[in-house]
Amino acid sequence: MSAGRLFRNEAVPWMSDEDNLTGNRSHCSALQPFWDYLSQNHHHLLRSPLFPVLLSVTTYFFLVGFYTTFDLLAPTWPCINRYRLHPDRPVTWPNIWTTLGVTIYNHLLYILPSTIAQWLWRPPTPLPSEAPTILSFSLGILGCMMLFDFQYYLWHLLHHRIPWLYRTFHAVHHQYNQTFSLVTQYLSGWELFSVGFWTTIDPILLRCHCLTAWSFMVLNVYVSVDQHCGYNFPWALHNLVPFGLWGGAPKHDAHHQRPGTNFAPFFSHWDWLGGTHTEPTPSGHASAGEPDKTKHRKD
Repeated sequence: MSAGRLFRNEAVPWMSDEDNLTGNRSHCSALQPFWDYLSQNHHHLLRSPLFPVLLSVTTYFFLVGFYTTFDLLAPTWPCINRYRLHPDRPVTWPNIWTTLGVTIYNHLLYILPSTIAQWLWRPPTPLPSEAPTILSFSLGILGCMMLFDFQYYLWHLLHHRIPWLYRTFHAVHHQYNQTFSLVTQYLSGWELFSVGFWTTIDPILLRCHCLTAWSFMVLNVYVSVDQHCGYNFPWALHNLVPFGLWGGAPKHDAHHQRPGTNFAPFFSHWDWLGGTHTEPTPSGHASAGEPDKTKHRKD
């Protein structure tokens, strides 16, 4: 799951609708002081159609830079290397340059033109005066996660089950069967567009406040990078969410090892229901050596 989130556009009328999830002053939202500070001190930035792009790009490269630094330190820092899913398979500079090159290519070819189009043709984002309530904010985030999870599960499953779709669009992402953060956007333009479309449209369908929509965008970027980071930190979400309900880096790494499994991006329930769930095991990891760039596979 990748920077396709950058295609979102917040300059749409639903954000000023009094009947959406924003609530009203009578709710006395705990988020109101924070929202007042943002809207009063960063009004022009928040209203700019470029803001969602700036926010998601900054979030993505910050997280990738964080994990890539860990990747470079891990071979000589046992305190980091112990948390890697493949501690005996270091991430190399050729791996970094190759995946970074595709990321920059995707940004120049897809993200930059969409950013310019938003800047030229879309009106400024209307900022509602009221902040969302804690309840509407939480339900909005959860609703977007559940809807996106279902959409991407079906998309992902079809692109593995239909050989033409896999070969044409999704196979590039599976050239690496060991995940590390820069693999997140090692993907095709179609996948970038698809994920970006759902990230844009889901908060609109659920009539979310713009603060909720932007927060979901940041969360989506974080989850995408975290899934591919190649680390099993104790504080990672998959270790905090009970009953194995969350996917996380180990399960997505298992997907790259066994591509017929673990298709959902957030939760595990669709994989359980669809019979595609698998637990990560040491035996599922590839043999020692540098991160493996494999040939295209279907399942």
